[in-house]
Amino acid sequence: MKHDTEGTCQTEERRLAEFVGKLTYDEIPEDAIRVVKRILLAVAGAAVAGAAEEGCLPLRTMLLERGGKPEATVLIFGDKLPAPSAALLNGVMCRALDYCDAMAPGLHMGSSLIPAALAAVELRGECDGREFLAALAVGAEVGSRLNLSEESYNGFDPTGVAGVFAATATAARILQLDEEQVLNALALAFNRCGGSFQSNVDGSLAVRLIQGWVAESAVNCAMLAKEGLTGPANFLGGIYGYLHLFAGGKIQASSVIAGLGKEYLLKNTVFKKYPSCGLTQGVTELALQAVVELNLKPDLVDSVEIRLPPYAHRLVGHNFDIGRNARVNAQFSVQFCVANAFVRGASTLAHFREEAIRSPELQSLIDRIKVISDPSINSRGHTAVDLTVVTVEGRTLVKQLDDAPGFPRNPLTDSEHRSRFAQCMEYAGIPFPQHQAKRLVEFIDSIEEAQDVRSLLHLLVVRDV
Repeated sequence: MKHDTEGTCQTEERRLAEFVGKLTYDEIPEDAIRVVKRILLAVAGAAVAGAAEEGCLPLRTMLLERGGKPEATVLIFGDKLPAPSAALLNGVMCRALDYCDAMAPGLHMGSSLIPAALAAVELRGECDGREFLAALAVGAEVGSRLNLSEESYNGFDPTGVAGVFAATATAARILQLDEEQVLNALALAFNRCGGSFQSNVDGSLAVRLIQGWVAESAVNCAMLAKEGLTGPANFLGGIYGYLHLFAGGKIQASSVIAGLGKEYLLKNTVFKKYPSCGLTQGVTELALQAVVELNLKPDLVDSVEIRLPPYAHRLVGHNFDIGRNARVNAQFSVQFCVANAFVRGASTLAHFREEAIRSPELQSLIDRIKVISDPSINSRGHTAVDLTVVTVEGRTLVKQLDDAPGFPRNPLTDSEHRSRFAQCMEYAGIPFPQHQAKRLVEFIDSIEEAQDVRSLLHLLVVRDV
């Protein structure tokens, strides 16, 4: 806590609100803007690819039947819904394939940031590209700074906890809230924190819904604050504030804002190489390397042992079982991802369709894969993994990896980012015109030059649906 030049008490919460409202595009480093653009590209591709996935169409039908003021656009379909409802549905579609951006230890921001931002733009009426990028940057930075450790979350879904601040900050910025209103929007968002990783472990569609709820809550919180509704002013460091409830009081509010506006933690964003949980990226990479190094065929595999840090094991190390939502089960299973890599020599969106998941050849191999929780790996990092493959011929291959592809210390290339997007276009259940996809990429590449980013919405709607 400090005092401004007039002697007024300025809390960490208020300094965060000031950052949201006053940071200009020109103050944001080029490398941070590059990350924000990549988030936008990843989420745009994921929205196109995910629009027809399980749960999205029934949710769309429900929201259309509920109706309300036609304020904002549903991506791909072009429907008009109340802004919070549009953000909800768009968030679910963007997360449906789990191929959006992420951040250790499991925070997904973009698939709520972008839907909330686009809904807010339509409420506002107009927003240029530079202001839009600034709004996304402040939201992503707020979310990154409120992101906690694996230990602190202790099973809470980071998306539903820290992610709601990110999307709310972005919506508040776009809606041009003043500092007091931004403070209240973030304070209201604090009361919307929630969500459990049990949704992921059990392979449920709640994983996608949490993403949508975050986007919906963000728009609601910003709209409520604009109308004068208030939240707890000490939502960060208060006796029952965020850092008490979710960080056990082990983090000081001053550390959340340390270096604010100078150091950009959003640069820790992860862009997955493979369309599954971030904690399966490293083992998928090792499995694909093993296929090449051993010229491996599934019937040559005698046994596989995988060692993961305990946190990763709890989320993705359980025995693979196809439940009510096969894709989600597969996305969050190391056993499936490794078997898939061995059988198909790749890991693509199409491999996570239910008919591909149910391949008998995969199940036979899965039974030979053992996943072990190994606390000694913790010191090597969030994505550390050891893989041992023994063949029926008696050959043994041992491989280790600490930094999975797509994570900050092992980033994807520009070409790999474009390949991710192209895979989404190819996979999409609702065909997306090739010329429109090309224009979408070009628009995002130069979005800072856009006079009105509502043009982006036109590029994200398929006219013949």
